[in-house]
Amino acid sequence: MLADLPSHLVDLGFGALARRRSTAFLAADPVRTQEKTLSRLVRHARKTRFGRDHGFERITTVADFQSAVPIRTYEALWDDYLRDHYPLFDDLTWPGRIPYLALTSGTTQGASKYIPVSREMVCSNRETARRMVELQYAAHPETHLFRGRIFFLGGSAGLAQVAPGVREGDLSGIAAVEVAPWLRPFTFPPLNLALESDWDRKLDRFAELSVRESITLVGGVPSWLLMLFHRILENTGKSSMIEVWPSLQCIVHGGVKFDPYRAAFRDLVGSSRVRMVESYACSEGFVGFGDPETNLLRLAHDNGIFYEFVPVDELASSRPTRHWLAELVPGLNYAIVVSTCAGMWAHLIGDTVRFDSTDPPLLRFTGRTKQTLSAFGEHLIVEELEAAVAHAASETGAMVRDWQVGPMFDARPGYHLFIVEFLREPADATRFRNLLDGDLSARNDDYRAHRIAGVGLPAPALQVAPPGTFENWMRNRGRLGGQNKVPRVDGSGELTRDLLQFVRDSGQAGASISQGPGQTEEGAGHVGAHEYRHDQE
Repeated sequence: MLADLPSHLVDLGFGALARRRSTAFLAADPVRTQEKTLSRLVRHARKTRFGRDHGFERITTVADFQSAVPIRTYEALWDDYLRDHYPLFDDLTWPGRIPYLALTSGTTQGASKYIPVSREMVCSNRETARRMVELQYAAHPETHLFRGRIFFLGGSAGLAQVAPGVREGDLSGIAAVEVAPWLRPFTFPPLNLALESDWDRKLDRFAELSVRESITLVGGVPSWLLMLFHRILENTGKSSMIEVWPSLQCIVHGGVKFDPYRAAFRDLVGSSRVRMVESYACSEGFVGFGDPETNLLRLAHDNGIFYEFVPVDELASSRPTRHWLAELVPGLNYAIVVSTCAGMWAHLIGDTVRFDSTDPPLLRFTGRTKQTLSAFGEHLIVEELEAAVAHAASETGAMVRDWQVGPMFDARPGYHLFIVEFLREPADATRFRNLLDGDLSARNDDYRAHRIAGVGLPAPALQVAPPGTFENWMRNRGRLGGQNKVPRVDGSGELTRDLLQFVRDSGQAGASISQGPGQTEEGAGHVGAHEYRHDQE
């Protein structure tokens, strides 16, 4: 076995193979590869219930597929094929029994979605991660990741056995138990720690044990990685992570926009030679990874996923235009639609991207098809935020006229700022904020996980705005009247900062409650952190 060889020999062997495989990958025709991918997917699933319903036996071209299979949201697929059979998805949309269900939170239908993860999808995710590493080896000959440990900072990774041969839980748990046997000796943490469900205890153990390892690559959500780095530096008294892990070569980040964190990472890492590599993975599949030459995302076109792209401004249409890789226009904002080797057919995952190039396919993640708040991996959707504001108002006897929320980065860690204009103010603004915070924790697993003591996300700040603020602000921006609406959720924080300054400039700002401690004050009980993803709604 590879694990029995000295690490430097494994590294040399992997590097040589990586360069050959990367050359073949970069030389492949992505359009032709995507055609073959769709053909294989349709042929393999033709005898499933979905395949019979949609005439897979008669599909021979991309146009045939698009004509036969409509675009579906998760909720539509769940209602049409999965709900009545949960948790046994046998030959429904993919052949055989689906062995894993990846839980994701933040949908309009409840606390969780159950994303099928087939054996083929496990292999797809594994191979795409390998491809990402191989390209690093090919582009940077000085890369030697297997001469130390590869550390993935996963979330709450425990899996529940929900039926014979079926387990469900976070994608990180599935990844942890499905690590290739040859790779396990070169990874950290050990499986028992990776499957620890108590996030705060897990983070402490990560910080304690990882300093004894020669870490060459560390990956995770930026906000979680910063928490880990701060904890390690506090424990060790070191001033930078390169002092703790001298062999560190790569940081793989994903799940949220990295721009707000870039300066903090450079400061904490302490070495410009450590490469920052973006990954774009979601529960439906591993979509893309950082291209070493351009630092853009390169589409994973050969991993058992067929991609379609719908112009964002056509999403409301009953028959939106469906482009595939052969038809893309660089510079347009597209919503991603995937058909996968786990039976998610023409599935609108909720992410939007823009291509800088189609040959090769290089893209940027641009946002979500729905308004979301996920600057820190919390994955809050508008419906949850609106319900929480309404709950806090009801419990305090307040009446809300308008409100907006966005992330603020003027303190460590960052926090949410709610700006609220009341028709009738609550007697106690702090209690309003606490009730709002607690209701969000009860509604959304990812938010609750980030609000656990020690994880780092404090209770949100609250700024009470004087009467007329939102109307005057919208007028000032030339956005008053017509179809213009107050943007409830500002994912970047730029509009929220502008609105806050507008409130302050009025000279009539109401109560101001600063961000609270890292513990939910009126919410649900303690739970482990949940897996991050690009695609949370």
